[in-house]
Amino acid sequence: MAKEKAKTVELGALEAKWTPTLLEAGWTVLPAALIEHQKALGIDAIDMNIILHLANRWWTADNRPMPSKNSIAEAMGIDPSTVRKRIQRLEKANLVRREERRVRGRGSKTNIYHLDGLINELQPFAAEMVKKKKERMAEKEARYRQKGKPKLVVNNDEDE
Repeated sequence: MAKEKAKTVELGALEAKWTPTLLEAGWTVLPAALIEHQKALGIDAIDMNIILHLANRWWTADNRPMPSKNSIAEAMGIDPSTVRKRIQRLEKANLVRREERRVRGRGSKTNIYHLDGLINELQPFAAEMVKKKKERMAEKEARYRQKGKPKLVVNNDEDE
C-alpha cells in the first residue's frame, strides 16, 4: 500500500511538471549518471539521442529494445547509415551490444539491443554521485544540529 501511494505521489509530481497528457503518451526513465557523465563516456549528442531511442523502447529488464535503425533515423532526422555507424561505434566502446535476429527463409529482423555495457560503465559514476549526495545530506544535517533550536530573545529594558 505504501509503495502504491509513493508511486501515485511521484506520478503526480511528474504530471505537475509534464502534464498528464504527455505522460499518458509515454515516458522514459534515464539515470542521472548517464546525462551528467556522457562526455566522460565518450558519448556525443547523436550517440545520446540513439541511446534515448533504445531506452524509450526498453520497457522491462528482460524485454530488450528492438527498434529499427530506420525508425531511429527518421525520428532524429538523420540518415540510417549514420545510425548504423554510431551503433557500431557504441558497440566498439562496449556500451551497446547488438543481437541479430534472423528468421529462416525470411531474412533479418530488427536487432535486439543490450545496454549492459553502458550500465556497467555508469556504475562508478553513480557510486560517486551517491557518495557525494550522502555527504551533502550529512553536512546539511550537521548544520541543522549545530544551529540548534531557535532562541527567543526578549528585551526587558525599560529605557526603550
